Amino acid sequence: MFDYSRHTKIRRVVTGCTPGGKSVIVSDTEINPLTIAFAPGIEFYKIWGADSVPMLPDDGPAHQNYNYFPPAGGYRFGLFTVPPQSTIQAEPEDMESALQEAEKKLPGLIEHMESDNPGMHITDSIDLVCIISGEIWLELDDNKMVHLCTGDTIVQNGTRHAWRNKSAEPCCILACIIGTQRL
Repeated sequence: MFDYSRHTKIRRVVTGCTPGGKSVIVSDTEINPLTIAFAPGIEFYKIWGADSVPMLPDDGPAHQNYNYFPPAGGYRFGLFTVPPQSTIQAEPEDMESALQEAEKKLPGLIEHMESDNPGMHITDSIDLVCIISGEIWLELDDNKMVHLCTGDTIVQNGTRHAWRNKSAEPCCILACIIGTQRL
């Protein structure tokens, strides 16, 4: 089994169409994990995303400069690894620098996090999630927890939540985040 838990590069193959309509490989690259001092031990892989509804045919250009969570009509596809809670280090000494780094690498992520309840957040999105390896607890309101293991899936319908890894091993999570509108 492939181990996503230790600074592993992810291969991303992107297809597209030529002006004549022929299917081609547009790119074949490796993606390194992003880490931030604000969330020590967590690794983020920004695989693909856009801020609008995709149109076909598509020649496969990468959309690089976007916020972590998509606007209505946008989407994100990525992986993130959550280390065991027992291994998470203390807060960074220079919190201001850590917040600036997080905003630079993962724009918009921190603004969704609750300052009085670390990890809890809510977004205007439907998140389609699969546990790739390890196990994790999904925390909802009132400290309600659901234990999830490798192969389990979640449809997260814009609800307030946090990921808590109470196990001894890292947990790798695959997510497709679809931007929606909250009424």
